Amino acid sequence: MPGPTIDVTLYDGEAALLDGLRAGDPDACTCLVKRYAPLVYAKALRILADADEAENVLQLTFIKACAKFGSFEGRSGLGTWLYRIATNEALMQLRQRHAAQTSLDGLDERIQPSELPQNLHAWPIDPARVALNDELHAQLERALAALPPSLRAVFVLREVEGLSTEDAAAALGLGTSAVKVRLHRARLRLRELLAGYLAEGEQV
Repeated sequence: MPGPTIDVTLYDGEAALLDGLRAGDPDACTCLVKRYAPLVYAKALRILADADEAENVLQLTFIKACAKFGSFEGRSGLGTWLYRIATNEALMQLRQRHAAQTSLDGLDERIQPSELPQNLHAWPIDPARVALNDELHAQLERALAALPPSLRAVFVLREVEGLSTEDAAAALGLGTSAVKVRLHRARLRLRELLAGYLAEGEQV
């Protein structure tokens, strides 16, 4: 038997939603989940590249958010606060996944000759074009998912989340030099992965 339907317009606007959450209204928490779940899931999936793990992060994020809403000070928007929780959960999951394999801080940080792109095609990517071009965005997402987890995490935090090198290093438990090297590695690898697609686009 299906459960009751929650009218998400019950809390139309962040201020009203905040009031409902502070009052402990369970419907407010349901509205919070329905409003932000797709974006939180997308953020977790971008870091983890695993649908099951991203789903787990999604659940943990909202369990923690609804249980510990008293810690929300309102210095940032609700979305920013939730995304921070989701990012922390995703990074924790990433560390757990690779604890028995290679730790995030245990890789050789020197650029190896084999890591240099073999296809040095031009790199004419305009951020505005990426935002407007759904096909290019999809190609970038697929290329990002193909990166090793240690490189993907750095790239997402620095280039997608916009964290500084220092903040990304703190989030990942790395030194700033390691973050810089991994970001360079990620860019090189993405350039190679997207070279064929970009070349086909220029021939059209």
